[in-house]
Amino acid sequence: MSQPAGNDSFELFDLRVEWEGDGPCWCKAKAGDHFELHGEQLHFPPGQSWSIYTLAALLPILPAKQRPCHPNDWMSTDARVACPDPNCKARFVIKRCGTRSFNHAAVTAEPLATSPQDPQKKP
Repeated sequence: MSQPAGNDSFELFDLRVEWEGDGPCWCKAKAGDHFELHGEQLHFPPGQSWSIYTLAALLPILPAKQRPCHPNDWMSTDARVACPDPNCKARFVIKRCGTRSFNHAAVTAEPLATSPQDPQKKP
């Protein structure tokens, strides 16, 4: 997947994370609770809050779900994450809901490598 010289653009999926469950939820989540991830920004609907423990279970997975992957990779098929509380039956569903374009230079101060096999060396 090569890009023309001077093109530093890339795309990420926008994600929507929704609560699903049918029993008591100790983290106070309820039907309809959700948030979206656009780039690196989390967006919560007004009045909704999320447990830090729930977010701690979800956050490591979200950057991988934002990126395209091989169709056989489990990251392209598995979309449910269990609540971190072993007594809770809730699941959190991660859905890809669109794409957004970014430019490397707008999201980091690090320069692009000249090639994937030859990363630029720091002084």
